[in-house]
Amino acid sequence: MGRRYVAEIGPGEIIESQTFLVLNKDLRTTNQGSLYIHAVLGDRTGQIVARAWSASEAMYNIMPRGGLINVKGRSESYKGNLQFIIEAIRPVDGDTVDLAEFLPATDGDVEEMWSRVTKVLATIKDPAIRALVDAFVADEQKMKAFRTAPAARDMHHAYIGGLLEHTMNVLEMAQLVAPRYRELNADLVLAGVFLHDLGKTAELGYSTNFEYTDEGQLLGHIAICAQWIGEMADRVAQSSGKPFPTRTRWLLQHIVLSHHGKMEFGSPKTPAIPEAFAVHFLDNLDAKVVMAIRAIKEDRDADANWTGFHRGLETRVYKAGIGKNEGQA
Repeated sequence: MGRRYVAEIGPGEIIESQTFLVLNKDLRTTNQGSLYIHAVLGDRTGQIVARAWSASEAMYNIMPRGGLINVKGRSESYKGNLQFIIEAIRPVDGDTVDLAEFLPATDGDVEEMWSRVTKVLATIKDPAIRALVDAFVADEQKMKAFRTAPAARDMHHAYIGGLLEHTMNVLEMAQLVAPRYRELNADLVLAGVFLHDLGKTAELGYSTNFEYTDEGQLLGHIAICAQWIGEMADRVAQSSGKPFPTRTRWLLQHIVLSHHGKMEFGSPKTPAIPEAFAVHFLDNLDAKVVMAIRAIKEDRDADANWTGFHRGLETRVYKAGIGKNEGQA
């Protein structure tokens, strides 16, 4: 039998030999006191929860987080979700496989999406905001990472190119929404959207799997980008020979610091200007809609009208009629 991608696996299958990426792993204890492994395995088509019962620390230790393993086992349905029961594993040398088989990537054209992003940013009129945005765009190292990075480890747009795709979506929505509110500073909104998740290029590692970097664990993408804005404002001031407007720097940093909306969701500040509210809700709209669509597409139970419970959405998603316009009230 040839390679079985995650998306092709259904319940009740016997897998004699297959290679997957270890996205996450945890050694746990059952109610009876025995050890078991809870892991998340994946390839470029998706992820699957895996368990190894009657496990040992030795078995756990040979599963390289962010590395590859070859597994033998079976798939089964558990509470409406597919899971893989591991019966045997062995590590795999990453140099012997094509890593592109294991990292999910955007379906979009990266160069075309980048062109759309820069086209929107070119509409910014405020000289200071435009100079700051242009300085970020001119930073080749940051923009190469921006076009490659996922937007999240395992929630929305969690694939190569996901950050670019997400930012493009929110920028183009902002272009539609901002003109409806004459008092809104559209330049602040557009720059805030462009910058809001840029720190994820440093927060997340994505060479072999999607995992938090040390910098990401210690600071988080919000603090990282707020710091970058201050540094870039100083660079712009130095190159132009005149001070960067302090209030503009504060407002852009505030939009980034508050874009998760609530402190319990990771924002050091809650939105306090109209533009910050706009960025927060547009960001959340794209994230939630994409999560709902992917939940439907990746659900394994073709006969069920509902997906399993989605942690990020805090609900199950109704699948019937996706993509259909039936004219129903």
